[in-house]
Parts: sequence; structure tokens; C-alpha cells
Amino acid sequence: MAPFLDKFFPSVYRKEELDHSTNQYCKFNSQTLTMFTSSLYLPALFASFFASTMTKKLGCKFSMLMGDCVFCCGALLNAFAVHLAMLIISRILLGAGVGFATQSVPLFVSEMAPQRYRGTLNVCFQLFRGFLDFSQLFNTIGILIAGLVNYFTNMIKGNLGWRISLGGAAVPAVLMILSSLLVSETPNSLIEIGHFEAKKQLQHILGVAHVQAEFNDLVDAGAASKEVEHPWRNLLMSKYRPQLCLVLLIPMFQQLTGISVVMFYAPVLFKTVGF
Repeated sequence: MAPFLDKFFPSVYRKEELDHSTNQYCKFNSQTLTMFTSSLYLPALFASFFASTMTKKLGCKFSMLMGDCVFCCGALLNAFAVHLAMLIISRILLGAGVGFATQSVPLFVSEMAPQRYRGTLNVCFQLFRGFLDFSQLFNTIGILIAGLVNYFTNMIKGNLGWRISLGGAAVPAVLMILSSLLVSETPNSLIEIGHFEAKKQLQHILGVAHVQAEFNDLVDAGAASKEVEHPWRNLLMSKYRPQLCLVLLIPMFQQLTGISVVMFYAPVLFKTVGF
């Protein structure tokens, strides 16, 4: 939006409003604008590693709640930003929230879902989260809603429009916070943190009273995981090599298609063709 560019990226704004001889795409050739857009992704990467440790020590529920709160703070900081540093910091917070959710939510779904629905629910998480994994119906609906929000907030004079647009990310964040408060902790996490209600929670999930065998399996698995001394080094073992190659190659080829450029710079691309 023009007021947003004028406030934070004046050089881009001047090219956009005054320079009619330059190619439309070149008007957005700004390192600071690129940094604003891309500053979400590295924090998401690093946060996922911290989230893994936090999930193991404090449980899935706490990890999800932490990520949701950080994301909400990032959205609100975006809305009230007065200089570029606040924008960058807010993007970093948003990235950290994404990193926490990407690590803890699939784990929570896997541990809480009944066995016959576990695969289906994990696929639904990918459907909600990713852009390339399946047809991405709900993600595309989210992009459509964001486009409509931007369309109408762009009609608001001054700086209020872009503030509402960026701050709107707090709405799903608040819904996720409420959801995280309402759900129960997973039996695996309860066992990890030494909570005595793990068996009761397992009975609730399985819907049967006699869960001693399943409970013993979880306890044994938790004890075995604590005995692993070098989990990262173990990934390089030959028996894990096929899985390691897949998890590296699939996202690599996914990015090499260039689809992320289309998705995240769609407004710029639309402008270059006259919209």
C-alpha cells in the first residue's frame, strides 16, 4: 500500500509514484523491502530446533501455546510499527511462532489422534499449513481472505489500512491461543515431564479402561529416548540414510520450482502485468 511504502520504504514509494519510465518490477528493487519480506524464514528455522527441546521438556501443549503467543505478539507489533526495526522484529516473532507450530502441532496430532485417524489428521495439517503438499484448499482460501482484506483496507485513507491488514494476523493467532488452552496434554508429554495423569489421559484417548500395555510401551519408549546420547549424529547412520535423503531432497526440489517467489511476491508480480 502507498502509505506503507511512503512510511517505511520511501525510495520504493518515490519510484512507484513518480518514476513512470522504470520497469514496474525494478521499482521494488530494495534490499530493505526484501529483508522485511524474508526475515520470517530464518527465525522459523531456528525456532523449530528450540521448540523441539521445549516440547520434550515442557510438553506439546506448552510449546504450541508459546508459539501462538509469540505469533500474536508479532502481529500486534506489526500493526503498531512506527519504524523499520519494529517491522523486522515483528517478522522475526512471526517466524518464531511458525517454527514452534511447525514442530509441535504435527507431534501433538500424532500423539493425540486415534490410530485409525492418525494419518488422515496429519495430512489435514499439511493441507492447512503448506502450499505445495496437496491441493491446499484451505491455504488458498486463507490467501483469498487475505487478498480481500487488503483490497478493502487499501481503501482506507492514511496509515490505518495497512495497520489493520498486518494486525489482522492476530485474529487466527488468538484463536490458536484459545485452542491451545482448551486441549489436553498428550500422554507422551505427560510421561516425559513425570506427570501422574498420563495413564488417565491414555484411557481417554483410547476409550478403554485397560491401557497398561500401551502405557508400558510409552514409558519404555521414553526411557529409551533418554538413553540416546547423540541423536543428530545417529541421523547419519546408514539405516536412516533413505529417510534423510528424502527429507532433504523433497523440500529442496520444492523450492527449486520457484513457487515461493510466486506465492510471496504475488502482489509485485500482478503489478508488473498491469493490475
